[in-house]
Amino acid sequence: MEISTVEAHSQRLQQTYAWGKVVWHVWGAAQGDAQNPQRTSALSNAPRPLVLLHGGSGSWTHWVRNVEHFAQTRPVWALDIPGFGDSDLPTGVTDADGLVPYLAEILTQTFAHEAVDVMGFSFGGMTAGLMAAQHPHIIRQLILVGAPGLGLFGKELPMRGMTSDMDPAEIRNVHKHNLNAMMFAHAQSVTEEVIDLQEANVVRDRMRRRRIARTDVLAKAQTHWACPVHGVWGELDPLYTHTLAQIPQVLPSMASFTVVPDAGHWLMYERPEAFHAAVDSLLNP
Repeated sequence: MEISTVEAHSQRLQQTYAWGKVVWHVWGAAQGDAQNPQRTSALSNAPRPLVLLHGGSGSWTHWVRNVEHFAQTRPVWALDIPGFGDSDLPTGVTDADGLVPYLAEILTQTFAHEAVDVMGFSFGGMTAGLMAAQHPHIIRQLILVGAPGLGLFGKELPMRGMTSDMDPAEIRNVHKHNLNAMMFAHAQSVTEEVIDLQEANVVRDRMRRRRIARTDVLAKAQTHWACPVHGVWGELDPLYTHTLAQIPQVLPSMASFTVVPDAGHWLMYERPEAFHAAVDSLLNP
């Protein structure tokens, strides 16, 4: 699926705050409704917006195989999280916990204080979970997708770094290796297109020193959740190779926990149809 084609079907919105700008891509809403989402969502029987938050070193393109599916039934708002993609990094923010007040401001201003459904992948899920604990009025329902912060990571994955003397081919090989090591269950999932996507996203990551994903910060936050929280994980997620079965024990407050078969960490890209089947009933009960 060509990213340019999916993006062409969206409306790109840029918002400016005192600390910088953020960028949304919106599908399934008329232009006027995208500019004023509270007007549409306030109507009786109007579908609620679905907010998508991508993973670390990513952008809205983490959802490129999913946005048009979800937009068949409701407006879809995919955010470039501050510090990633085309959105600015607030001064002094170094990790997900520091992003919480800024993300809360963005959602509050965008949706005029109306609670919305949020689905967060990996880093985006952890950040959303922290926000749900600190600002419970913002999220109506939360779906965590392969989220970290549970204290369940094992040993470090065999990731490779890049050096300044690498040529473009060597850089692409590093991206290919890292995608295989962390994001996917199957080597054939790492196509030239997905390497292009990864390369474009990683170069725009301004928050390189993130650390709290390896802690249990999200597990601790659950005691303050007021909204229903669901979990969806890939069966073959490399981050949870020996601990996947422990997730419901560590997050007992989840309303449901679903494992998508034969999928890695980036499950909604590797197995989009199975992922949609897992979440559609949650989004459209």
